[in-house]
Amino acid sequence: MTRYLISFDDGTMIIPEEELPEVTEDSLRVVREARDAGVWVFGGGLHTQRASVVSTDGTVADGPYPETKAVPGGFSIIDVPTREEALEWAAKIAAACRCAQEVREFMSDPTD
Repeated sequence: MTRYLISFDDGTMIIPEEELPEVTEDSLRVVREARDAGVWVFGGGLHTQRASVVSTDGTVADGPYPETKAVPGGFSIIDVPTREEALEWAAKIAAACRCAQEVREFMSDPTD
């Protein structure tokens, strides 16, 4: 099977506070469904914060500010046989989270 990254940019998931409990439950339902289907690998939301960028020499610098550059807001990693199936899961996640999702395929692991 192939692993896919399903993600959204920080700031695209704009939910009115009164709808957060429903969105949370809908999102958890999709995660439970993916786990039960055996395709869930890992995922979660990311805190809105400035990133730290670590250079090849180990130097640490402040990264992009979320208000000035798109940064990840959350992600899911699934393991499915086809891109079409990954897109189906992305559609479920998009509906649950109320925001569009980007789907990208991981490269093959040369050690497998």
